[in-house]
Amino acid sequence: MSSVHLYDTTLRDGAQREGISFSVVDKLHITQKLDGLGIHFIEGGWPGSNPKDNEFFRRAKSLKLHQARLVAFGSTRRPGAKVATDANLRALLGAGVGVVTLVGKSSASQVTQVLETTLDENLNMISDSIGYLKEKGFTVFFDAEHFFDGFKANAEYSLRSLEVASEAGADSLVLCDTNGGSLPQEIMAGVEAARKRSAVSLGIHAHNDTELAVANSLAAVGAGVSQVQGTINGYGERCGNANLCSIIPALKLKMGIDCVTDEQLAKLTEVSHYISEVANLIPDAFSAYVGASAFTHKGGLHVSGITKWEDSYQHVDPTKVGNEQRVVVSELSGKKNIIYKARERGFSLPLHGEQAQKLLEQVKLLESRGFQYDQAEASFELLAHRAQPDYKPPFELVDFMVVVEKRRRRPTRRGSEEMLSEAMVKVKVGDEVMHTVAEGNGPVNALDQALRKSLLQFYPSLAQVKLVDYKVRILEESVGTAAQVRVLIESSDGVEEWHTVGSSTNIIEASWLALADSLEYWLVKQGASAKQKG
Repeated sequence: MSSVHLYDTTLRDGAQREGISFSVVDKLHITQKLDGLGIHFIEGGWPGSNPKDNEFFRRAKSLKLHQARLVAFGSTRRPGAKVATDANLRALLGAGVGVVTLVGKSSASQVTQVLETTLDENLNMISDSIGYLKEKGFTVFFDAEHFFDGFKANAEYSLRSLEVASEAGADSLVLCDTNGGSLPQEIMAGVEAARKRSAVSLGIHAHNDTELAVANSLAAVGAGVSQVQGTINGYGERCGNANLCSIIPALKLKMGIDCVTDEQLAKLTEVSHYISEVANLIPDAFSAYVGASAFTHKGGLHVSGITKWEDSYQHVDPTKVGNEQRVVVSELSGKKNIIYKARERGFSLPLHGEQAQKLLEQVKLLESRGFQYDQAEASFELLAHRAQPDYKPPFELVDFMVVVEKRRRRPTRRGSEEMLSEAMVKVKVGDEVMHTVAEGNGPVNALDQALRKSLLQFYPSLAQVKLVDYKVRILEESVGTAAQVRVLIESSDGVEEWHTVGSSTNIIEASWLALADSLEYWLVKQGASAKQKG
């Protein structure tokens, strides 16, 4: 194929994923993002099915789209109904768009068992509905629902449904793998049979129930379809829809089909993450092309390779899809990982010097004790700082103690007793040792409060730093409460976020190590100097 049209159904099919509920404003913003990405057709929803979709189409009339055409989705008329009085078709007429996608049954079994009508009546429903909309001046895409399952069971009827839609004036016949159970070779066979029965352009609408929606969509393009339907991030009912974030770069970079411009392709990662955020879902770090780990290198052999030739362990240039190459350090690292990461963090380590080797050995030793630096780059950077002979930490721990009890705390309501968490911290800043005590709603919070109570006297700007996430993982479950634990802390100053790690058989000590790293990292990055007290 020399060209392929991209059809996005995130706002309808994608919203059928459990846990997603887009507001009208969300849908309007997503529409603009999809237009900027170069999507040709954006399905806005099903007019008449709910008030939200009705409002979307009303408000979408004011959007200034540069490329995309809005599409309204609906079904063929009901069995035995007249097209002119069918409520669904009347709602499509009032949506205010020029393109309509009509879904109709193309599986004989679906017609008799689900629609509970005759095979001939279903064909009449397809013909009448498409013909009616064409008379009104619409561009009409026919979604041949359950086409591939129907084709396997009764090929003649499924193909006849396409012929009827074509004869009624459909502008494109979209073959649907509605249950998501087809294999690529079955998709290709169905497309090839459809091409022989109709001269109308074909499309593909694949679901991901066998993890093959992207493969099936690309196989369909190879067999001759010119429209690909899908959703951003593969959102959709059950296991999801075909993922346009994988399909678009595959079409352009692998198959040579310029479905979007280079500039539009470079927006792919940003659009993917934006829609994840709007959907209130965490972006999948391991998604192809757009995931944070898609171009991340951890193994020492791999990092050694990419430092010599970037394409040695990545299939495309990540910047083409708006992503970036990353290197992480771990017990699997080689010296090249350490040098690469240290230089990225602002340290210049010689290729053949001992400093990088010593730092690598320290990382491997600490990871054997439960630390994990591929998820705690701020703690790794502190290791690099501490390896410098002239490094002076902004503070040093002298001692700490944590008390957790309930004897001294009176009940706040009948039948309940609050636990008391109290921490004592001794910290040295310069030549001065500070001894502070603080309470908290838990031992880690009490430690945090006591440490800040000391440090804020010397570093007032530290008040900006907040702990935003705290995770604990048991590393050796078989030894029960004696197990090694790893604590990961995410901190933020309102502008940037960073991650630190601590590990110990004592959860309080592990928390302290991660917490102290968090504050030390920020002070070092800010170049903060201790102020004189008073």
